Amino acid sequence: MASLPDSPACFDDLPLAARDVARGVTRLFFRAEAYALCEVPLPNGRRADLMAICPKGQLTIVEIKVSRADLLGDQKWPDYLDYCDLFYWAVPAGFALDPFDGDCHGPDCAGLIVADRYDAEVVREAPVRPLAAARRKAETLRFARRAARRLAGDLDPSLAGLD
Repeated sequence: MASLPDSPACFDDLPLAARDVARGVTRLFFRAEAYALCEVPLPNGRRADLMAICPKGQLTIVEIKVSRADLLGDQKWPDYLDYCDLFYWAVPAGFALDPFDGDCHGPDCAGLIVADRYDAEVVREAPVRPLAAARRKAETLRFARRAARRLAGDLDPSLAGLD
């Protein structure tokens, strides 16, 4: 299938482990009737690895980390918090979980999911930080339009240049 420029093939430029984690998290969400998009650009210039919407309309952002160095070096993650109700880290099975006890990655800030390509498990629930009504409306609309645009581009590649 063809993709629009802002509709990347998920994680093509990342290690297989990141794609496997994304697949497992997506399956976990799907069972809960929450549907995710990969590599979602945010209005502040950041890009969320996964963004999902649940039946209640809550928006969840998941940031995938497959190495300790990547996790500890990530200083941009607080920039995601203004665009979601819930924020999770997702890591592959076998990832050392001790960094997730600290202030920056701990339970006051983020939830934690461990995943492989077949499934995922929430190890720690994310704290809920409800979005303001105006932000929720804007982000929900942006999410829906992005999903529809990606589908349209997949169905008809000639739409890739139209927007």
